[in-house]
Amino acid sequence: MTKREGQGARKLSFGLVAFAAFAAVCALGFATLGVWQVERLAWKNDLVAAVEARSTAAPLDLNEADWGAIDPEVSEYQRVSVRGRFEGDDTLSQAVTVHGGGFWVMTPLALDDGRALLVNRGFVTAAERDAGIARPDDAVAVSGLLRASEPDGGFLRSNDPDAGRWYSRDVAEIGAASGIYNLAPFFVDADKTDESYPIGGLTVLTFSNNHLVYALTWFGLTLLSLFALYWLLRDRLRR
Repeated sequence: MTKREGQGARKLSFGLVAFAAFAAVCALGFATLGVWQVERLAWKNDLVAAVEARSTAAPLDLNEADWGAIDPEVSEYQRVSVRGRFEGDDTLSQAVTVHGGGFWVMTPLALDDGRALLVNRGFVTAAERDAGIARPDDAVAVSGLLRASEPDGGFLRSNDPDAGRWYSRDVAEIGAASGIYNLAPFFVDADKTDESYPIGGLTVLTFSNNHLVYALTWFGLTLLSLFALYWLLRDRLRR
């Protein structure tokens, strides 16, 4: 073998090793992503089952419940009922629903024992907002779903209480802006009662679940990477 042929063989060998290493790293990375998606699939299935169970269970009476024992993150979408009077000003948080763009109407509900919680009475359009939002004067019984506060903002924007612009339903921030400091650390999405505004009962209870498709995709790429690795090394494996 000439000197040039030897150098060419070494370059070929180096290139082969480099491509083989790349294929191996890709296979490992794709397999890891596939396993992660399988874990996400199990988590999403558990979430769907939990939400289904909570949202269809017998309602928790919030007038009798110890609010300090309620973890909103654990009990979110729990069916609840509560009685009280709507007091204070409405806070309008931007929303996009099946009815288009508009606002959630967040209103404090005062209980007889001095406690208060925010109730999302439902959705209104900008036109309905400008026309005036009706509110019951008497004591009311509200049924709906318990929801966790939304402190991280929404629509890629942060709340601006001074300007009255709300992009998420941040209970603590709404309470501070309204001068109400005995609010529950959660709020309630009220059920739909009739066809008038605000329109309740719009809580989204379905969650996209494409993790199985993603997992199969990553595992498919893993097999392709392993096949490429075998194809690169097949001659050496035969020898």
